[in-house]
Amino acid sequence: MSSDAIRRVRPAAYAVCVEDERILLARWIGADGTRLWTMPGGGLDHGEDPYDAAIREVAEETGYEVELVRLLGVDSENFLIPADSVTPQPRDLHGLRIVYEGRVTGGELRNETDGSTDLAAWIPLAEVSELKRVSLVDIAIALYRDRPALGRIVR
Repeated sequence: MSSDAIRRVRPAAYAVCVEDERILLARWIGADGTRLWTMPGGGLDHGEDPYDAAIREVAEETGYEVELVRLLGVDSENFLIPADSVTPQPRDLHGLRIVYEGRVTGGELRNETDGSTDLAAWIPLAEVSELKRVSLVDIAIALYRDRPALGRIVR
């Protein structure tokens, strides 16, 4: 990594909601228009508790109210984001992702408008491997299935 890269830690919180062998996912839109499936959730506002952020983000991205059942784990991953017309310096992003198990308690499924996602859907777990998705989806499913004692998936 070159020393002129902007370095940033981004804490985020997500919820794994599984019902009837289906998982709730949201489709993320990249700055370049790329669309990839991800877990509902996202970045914490300054001073926001991760628990509250996960609930807020799921509501924003899917329309559902959720109850968080348990902490599944924490994932840490570095991303190099190349320079572009908006940010002329490359960015070295350290994603710190807090993953909870969630249960839908109300609301109605809907798509987010004017946000970082454009679609929310229940996807059969057996079909997830066929989707274009971010690495967090596989990590979150592994945390949900394996429930490792230390809340960490070793890659």
